[in-house]
Amino acid sequence: MTKTIDITELALRDAHQSLLATRMAMEDMVPACADIDKAGYWSVECWGGATFDACIRFLNEDPWERLRQFRQLLPNSRLQMLLRAQNLLGYRHYEDSVVDRFVDKASENGMDVFRIFDALNDIRNIKQSVNAVRRNGKHAQGTICYTVSPLHTTETFVEMAERLLELGCDSICLKDMAALLKPQAAFDIVNGIKTRCGEQVRIHVHTHATTGVTLVSLMKAIEAGADCVDTAISSLSLGPGHNPTESLVAMLDGTGYEAHLDKACLHRIKEHFAVLRPRYQSFMSNIIGVETDIFDSQIPGGMISNMESQLKQQGAADRLEEVFIEVPRVREDAGFPPLVTPSSQIVGTQAVFNVLMGRYKVLSSEFSDLMLGYYGKTPGERDPEVLALAEAQAKKPPITERPADLLKPEWEALQTAAAALPGFNGSEEDVLTYAMFPQVSAAFFAKRDQGPLNLGCDPEAAKPAADGKAAASDDKALRTPVTYDVKLNGRSHRVSVTPINPASA
Repeated sequence: MTKTIDITELALRDAHQSLLATRMAMEDMVPACADIDKAGYWSVECWGGATFDACIRFLNEDPWERLRQFRQLLPNSRLQMLLRAQNLLGYRHYEDSVVDRFVDKASENGMDVFRIFDALNDIRNIKQSVNAVRRNGKHAQGTICYTVSPLHTTETFVEMAERLLELGCDSICLKDMAALLKPQAAFDIVNGIKTRCGEQVRIHVHTHATTGVTLVSLMKAIEAGADCVDTAISSLSLGPGHNPTESLVAMLDGTGYEAHLDKACLHRIKEHFAVLRPRYQSFMSNIIGVETDIFDSQIPGGMISNMESQLKQQGAADRLEEVFIEVPRVREDAGFPPLVTPSSQIVGTQAVFNVLMGRYKVLSSEFSDLMLGYYGKTPGERDPEVLALAEAQAKKPPITERPADLLKPEWEALQTAAAALPGFNGSEEDVLTYAMFPQVSAAFFAKRDQGPLNLGCDPEAAKPAADGKAAASDDKALRTPVTYDVKLNGRSHRVSVTPINPASA
């Protein structure tokens, strides 16, 4: 008997986020939606991750309007988003009522499946979002961020799946944001979850193609019992992106598994994005082929290109190898957090600081907060000497409670601040946009009525970055550089650092 394998299509979100720096305009996705809607996918990922930021920062699009459009264009599809749990779509923790309102509005505007992850795999940070999704009657997908360290074993991932199911998650996603998931590990983890939690537990597997082994990993996950895997249409696949949808479908021939997708629809979707992709050349990732060094360094490709840019700005491009060595050391000192937004930015930037100015001579405020527990509990113990430095710099104590428990109600203040901005439309959606990105949203509200931009059509807007490299991944180039005044050996230095991002999230 043939088993049906479900497919989640990533073309409308993570595919262009990973390959084209999230710059694809809504108008370039609209023509493909009819075929996507009838191709037979289990779900269509189209929102969340870095898209919200990119819409208001670069494309002059209202992200809520983008969601409403997708709902109209894909009436027969489950719409899916990536949600950073207590961080929502921003870079800090939000108070619980803000989390509730965000999920309420996303549900109201058409979202069906919420893939919820925490950068530290801290279950406490996931609970509020799961409860909000379930209260809205939507699908809550609890997510395990896959990473490799002495502390991360098959057993720890299986235990996390158990805890996510105890929260009431409707399904489990094994999310490999850096293409680290090797075939045997994929089999072992999926098999472990099915054995421990029951065959009825629905498991999805998400991985990138960067290391060149993960199409095999998807096959092994399917053999172990995975119910759904993520792919991207071939014309928006590979490199730091994902495995091709058509290749996955063909791979299943004769195996006892089958993905029931309409091949004629897939062909038309492929052709549509094949024509569009070259227009976004200025934003295209410079990773071609595979990057197997990631297995050793644990540094996703997107982080590599950003660190190159940081070092060039400081006249230290020749020190990249030192940073490669330093990133795993900083990660170990911080308790082996997975490298995914925002922990990847925090760890990577601190590694650059350590190389340029000496180990922990200067700590970013974000790294101090990570060490002190203000992002949540790290998987392992943090280095006590570095922890002491963080406490001295931040002038606040380490915490063990859930970070959001320390936050005061903030909705009324957010409403008041948003309402004072020119162009604010009075909606809760606009308040939430302001909450995610206060400075960027102020500029967006003021010029929203000018209409969307299409950077793939505007040669001036599409000029490459100053370093000649396109951003490759999750939130890459979506945050302005952070400037620090640093005193070192009695001399004052001003250091500007661009936040680091992972290969995807």
